[in-house]
Amino acid sequence: MDPIAAMAPLDWLALLHPVLMILFVYPVIGATIRLGILVRERRLDINPLPPTVGTEHVDHGRWVTTGVVVLTLVAILWSFLSVGADPQAAAAAPGAGPLRFPLLLLVGAGAFGSCLALWRVRHPALRASFALLCWAALLALGAQPEVWRLSDNPFGADFWGSHYWSGSLLVGLLLFAMAARPEIQQRPRLLLMAVLLAVQAITGTRDLLTQGLLG
Repeated sequence: MDPIAAMAPLDWLALLHPVLMILFVYPVIGATIRLGILVRERRLDINPLPPTVGTEHVDHGRWVTTGVVVLTLVAILWSFLSVGADPQAAAAAPGAGPLRFPLLLLVGAGAFGSCLALWRVRHPALRASFALLCWAALLALGAQPEVWRLSDNPFGADFWGSHYWSGSLLVGLLLFAMAARPEIQQRPRLLLMAVLLAVQAITGTRDLLTQGLLG
């Protein structure tokens, strides 16, 4: 049988997260890093660039953060739907009931709404609050039993090789960078973000192979 024809809708949804990361998020991250270098060159009078380069850098950073938040929600949604396709597994989930899934959807909507609010709010306390709300909502969704995590033990090697936990740290850093942008002058976090993105690419491919969605 043709392996493409044999793929179920949930299999296609599982591929949506990595495909959009490759097609959208990673290219925008590359442009953001390049614009960050140009902003630094302008600040140090190395390169006489127009002031708009700073605005473009900020806008690209916002799109990266929002894109990562949305694709994280897509991946979590796939986890819930894949388990929900098995009635026995869904019934065994803690707190299972008719209101559980709608409540989780509300938490996801809250995470997305908090991320969008970061585009608008200006007061430091509001920026910090919405960033924390968004990250806390994503962590609450990720803590559900439907979401597969390699390990929850931070003292074990598997924890640091976990696609979920490295992704959670990456989202937190992106939200912090977006919220604290006016207060941040230097950007040493770019190296850490680049390392986390590489870890995400490696562990994400590993998990797809492990779950039989590739190959």
